[in-house]
Amino acid sequence: MGVEQYIWMDGKLVEESKASMPFLNGAAHYGAAVFEGIRCYDTERGPAVFRLREHMERLVDSAVVFGFRSLPYSVDELCQATIDTVNANGLKECYIRPLIYAVNNMGLNLDAYKAAVGIAAWEWGAYLGAEARMAGVRANVSSFTRHHVNVTMTKAKVAGNYSNSMMAKTESVRLGFDEAIMLDPQGYVAECTGENLFLVRDGKLITSPTAPVLEGITRSSVIALAKDAGIEVLELPISRDQLYIADELFVCGSAAEVIAIREVDFRTIGAGKMGPVTQKIQQIYDAAIHGKHALSKGWLAYCK
Repeated sequence: MGVEQYIWMDGKLVEESKASMPFLNGAAHYGAAVFEGIRCYDTERGPAVFRLREHMERLVDSAVVFGFRSLPYSVDELCQATIDTVNANGLKECYIRPLIYAVNNMGLNLDAYKAAVGIAAWEWGAYLGAEARMAGVRANVSSFTRHHVNVTMTKAKVAGNYSNSMMAKTESVRLGFDEAIMLDPQGYVAECTGENLFLVRDGKLITSPTAPVLEGITRSSVIALAKDAGIEVLELPISRDQLYIADELFVCGSAAEVIAIREVDFRTIGAGKMGPVTQKIQQIYDAAIHGKHALSKGWLAYCK
């Protein structure tokens, strides 16, 4: 991250080098933590965090789903702590990572732990690479299956869940791809390792139902923006072969934003580049996150 940053740790802003946790904790050993990925953007009114309250509400929901019985901070306090962290670091555009994690114990009974909270913010550019925004990315269908909905809680951003994503992503990159597309246990398309996926066919957007996927905040933003632009959106099961014959494919997420997929399993998608519908979604999403869309007013939390 370069210059020493400040991280919010349980009510105090501390230097990054001093933002530590005990070695013996449930987060490091068992993945007993929940987190969010959020972005802050520079706007005409200054830095603004995109859909901050929705992210913090989901963070708390994730903690409840995972099993934390009590949390030390409210959604309002977490929102303010996020803004304080962005301002303390003098950032205009950044990525924000809040984490609720289990400390002060070892073992597999979550009730024996205490919940602690940290929030970090740093400059982080294009998650899928600088060229991906215009050129799109290459993906493959992973050999790893997305979690079954009753094996772990797929609606919660539980840290331990992401070992599944890490193995899939690493495998795909080692094979020469940029991203992995994961199927659900029934064999239908779920999502990518850190993004939701949309298919474009006959001018309509099609995305997987929410049951097997994380209910992405960027996903919900794209759906709202598409409908506002007069684009029909359908939530339907998607089979692997439907990916190959799509007119366009794109992924979306807080880190990745909106990025086209130009190839899947060595099959060219559409014209092999970002298509017109994806480009339109990318443009209106960019307008929304920078305060230049009608929906921006309800979605931006200004830091100054």
